[in-house]
Amino acid sequence: MVDTDKFLEMPPSTQALYFHLGMRADDDGFVSSPKKITQFVNCGNDDLKLLLAKGYLIPFESGVVVISDWNVNNWIRADRKHATRFEQEKSLLSISNDIYILDANQVPTKCQPSANQMPTECHTEDSIGKDSIGKDRDRAEYQQIADMYNNTCVSFPRLYKLSESRKKAIKARLQTYSVEDFQRMFEMAEGSSFLKGANNRNWSATFDWMVKDANMAKILDGNYQDRQSESQIPEKTPEEIEREKREEQEALNRIERALKEEYVYDPEHPFQ
Repeated sequence: MVDTDKFLEMPPSTQALYFHLGMRADDDGFVSSPKKITQFVNCGNDDLKLLLAKGYLIPFESGVVVISDWNVNNWIRADRKHATRFEQEKSLLSISNDIYILDANQVPTKCQPSANQMPTECHTEDSIGKDSIGKDRDRAEYQQIADMYNNTCVSFPRLYKLSESRKKAIKARLQTYSVEDFQRMFEMAEGSSFLKGANNRNWSATFDWMVKDANMAKILDGNYQDRQSESQIPEKTPEEIEREKREEQEALNRIERALKEEYVYDPEHPFQ
């Protein structure tokens, strides 16, 4: 499978993420924390999205994913195999040609009616296969940006909860900016003394303030960057110091030559 054109046409980082997920999957191919692994191995959220879009991973609402072609590439003896703990997710799958597929005839456990009860919530193959992918992508981006803020803006109040209003603000900004723009904004904010409280109001910025449209634009435009003080001016290199000395000496030599050329000896007034 990894030698197919479909796989090899993906970016190297996406291919690497696939291998990392495979190394951390259980014996049935389920991965409990794909987002955490993606960040841990320094891959991007786009890599995870691409694996989902290409069908190499099947997502579930629990956040778990399964590697769809796990059984093609892995053979584990029955006496050594440990059954997955994600039995509910596995119950939604069927196998065709050793490849996992979501089974439209299977119904999630929480949708099964108990005695004299009707199911209150059901998810079809379409809702899990399409809606859930979109939701998972959004959740991954929200959490990625929240983690960026907490890891970069260490001088600001820590973000503990992604409320609905915060998710809406992030989603709105992602219509205009990329995830990389968020990282750059957080780095610029962390480098701003004004935003960290060095102002006449003793005010400091927060995550909610930063992700407002006008404020994010101003940060990225450099409106809050520190002015370069004398102590921040980089020291001269030895080459620069030597060059300045040579230029200074050359200037002195030119002055001395000019003075000699202007001086005319007068025997009657030798010391004038």
